[in-house]
Parts: sequence; structure tokens; C-alpha cells
Amino acid sequence: MAKKEKVILAYSGGLDTTAIIPWLKENYGYEVICVCIDCGQEEELDGLEERAKSCGASKLYIEDVTDEFADEYIMPCVKAHAVYENQYLLGTSMARPLIAKRLVEIARKEKAVAICHGATGKGNDQIRFELGIKALAPDLKIIAAWRDPAWTMDSRESEIEYCRAHGIDLPFSADSSYSRDRNLWHISHEGLELEDPSEEPNYKHLLVLGVRPEDAPDKPEYVKMTFEKGVPTSVNGKKMKVSDIIRTLNKLGGKHGVGIIDIVENRVVGMKSRGVYETPGGTILYAAHEQLEELILDRECARVKKSLSDELAQLVYEGKWFTPLREALSAFIDCTQEYVTGEVEFKLYKGNIIKCGETSPYSLYNESLASFKTGDLYDHHDAQGFITLFGLSTKVRAMKMNEAGKKAGKKGGKKA
Repeated sequence: MAKKEKVILAYSGGLDTTAIIPWLKENYGYEVICVCIDCGQEEELDGLEERAKSCGASKLYIEDVTDEFADEYIMPCVKAHAVYENQYLLGTSMARPLIAKRLVEIARKEKAVAICHGATGKGNDQIRFELGIKALAPDLKIIAAWRDPAWTMDSRESEIEYCRAHGIDLPFSADSSYSRDRNLWHISHEGLELEDPSEEPNYKHLLVLGVRPEDAPDKPEYVKMTFEKGVPTSVNGKKMKVSDIIRTLNKLGGKHGVGIIDIVENRVVGMKSRGVYETPGGTILYAAHEQLEELILDRECARVKKSLSDELAQLVYEGKWFTPLREALSAFIDCTQEYVTGEVEFKLYKGNIIKCGETSPYSLYNESLASFKTGDLYDHHDAQGFITLFGLSTKVRAMKMNEAGKKAGKKGGKKA
């Protein structure tokens, strides 16, 4: 008997990927190997192995990539201050290329011929997963269940019925609930009242990582952080690896109602989507890093970095992590971080991050220059020549426009 070919299934343990296991066996005849990439989902991973095997998978890998996620995917975005559409801190986007990378590595190890995912045909994740796989393993077949002609299920009810028909009795309810994605960095919420942009989010029912700002403590909490070359190294005097710093900041931020956004974003596929994102630790980390960086970067570097940060955010959002442009942008950003070292202090209060001072051995802030008093390095009279040259083009244009206006006036005033 011929040995079955293998397929790697990106497995979350949710209803979609649970139904995909028997569906793959039935429609493709593959041996199904499930792979769950742990980017910090925490309790969401409980009971996965038993569930996967009871549904027909031959094996389950649970790969803990949390530290790699923090160091190699989150930090390049933090150092760049990459933000999509002015609000979204790329929580889901940053994780997808790493997940694709590990799926490919396990596919090679298992000598699989295909990788399957359960992302829908309306979302961004199908693009992110597939671009990552194509960049790293262009020879592997990609099966997108929701776009496959053989996939006939179109609701939770139909998926549950399909599982039951295949002898799988699972603890999934057909009742509606929020669609969520969680990792070390954030948790996203979609569905229910969020599908109507005119509706206020039911935050008391929705929030997982924190509280509403109005429910946060009435007393502010002071926090100190240190950075070395743009990377956080400690919180309140305690040195930690990056992943633990994010966990610590998540608790602090969640406690004080920090990092909750309600956004209608433009998906890559062209539609608008409304969601609520909780990124308490990430919001603090972005703010603290930017607070220190403003002391250190010169004006021109800061200006160019901002424009390239927007470009990087767009690339990451679109799933183009494994591209020459993303690598080049990250190389530029790393260069800007060479001297982003120092300490920042801020306080958290009812959803706000309030600056309380920053220091760096590489600070470009000079009190003698910044003071209203005349210092050794600056003479107020020097500004006159600078302004003359800086405004020369403006002055010349105004003179020419006035001259042209006078000529036009003279022509208009002549008698016929």
C-alpha cells in the first residue's frame, strides 16, 4: 500500500481548523500533521493535542516561539515605531510571518507536500500566510480551505454538523461570540456589535487584557524603563528579556486601561473592517521608546525615519515580511538605534501614558542652547543671516509675483 502524502495544517484548535482535519483526509487523502505555533496565546493552547488526534490528526506539534517573536518580529516594529493607519500596532500582522516560517520548517522536516490554513477569503491572514510560504518554500502546495471548491461549510452550525457527522463531538457552541486573535503582543476582537460602526463596543463584556479607563485606579502609577540600542532592558529596575518586559507592561497597562483602540481599518483585500484591539504593553513600549528617541535622533534622521516607518508598517500589514525592501528598511532602522540608550520615566493614569522625564548619555539636548538666556554655543544675532538665506526663495518669489502683478495692472489700465 502506497504511503500517504503529508500535509501540514496550521492548527489553532478552534472550530475552523478542527473541521479541516477530517475534511483534508476526506477530500485529499493526506496524512494530517497539525502544527500550533505558540506566540503567547497562553490558556488557548490547553487540550489541543487530545482534540487534534481525536479528529484524525496523526501528530501535533506545539512550537513555542514567544522569545523569537518578541526579539525578531516585535522589536523591529517597535524600533521603527511602525503603526498602520495611525492606530494599529500590528499585533496580528507581526506574528504571521513567523508562523509561516515555522510551518515551512516543519513541512521540510516531515517531508510534507502541502501546507493548509483556515484563514477566510475575506481577511488579511490568507495573504500573510501565503506570501510567507511562497517566499520561503515556493515548491510547496498551499491549501486554503475556505477558498477550496470542496469546502461547502459556510457557518459555525454547518461546521459543527460536519464534525458530528464524522463522529467528532466537540465542545463548540453554535452561539455567536467575538472572533478573537491573541498573542504575546495583543488581542483583537471582531464580530457581534462591532460589525455595526454606529454601535459602541460593549467593553465590559469584551475586554480581556485590561479595564476601561474609567474603571482604572484613581491613583497614577510611576514606571521607569531602560533601553540599550533601542531594545528595552528593564522595568522598574528589574532586568528582563524582551518577552517578559512585554508581559510585565501588559499587566501594568491593562490595570490602568491603556492601549484600547476601536478602529475601522482598510484591509488588504479592499474592504473596511471594524475591530477593537487591546495592546496595553505594546502601547506603553512604543510610547517609552519614542520618549527616549526624541532626545537622541537628529532632526533629519527623525524626519526620514518617520516616513520609512509608515512604509514598514504597510509592508508588515500586507504580509511582505520576507522581502528585500522590508529587510532594507529594518537595516536603516537598526542604524538609527545605535545610540538609543538611556532611561525614561512615565506614569500611567486612566488610559494615559504621561511623560515624567528621560535621560541618555547620547542626548542631543543642550541646556545652554535651549535656554532663553544667551549661552556659549549660540548667539541670537546669528539667526538673522540664517533666516535671510533660509527665506531667500520665499522672498524672491514674492518679489517676482509683485512685479508681475504691477505689469499686469499697467496693461489693464491702457485705453483701447
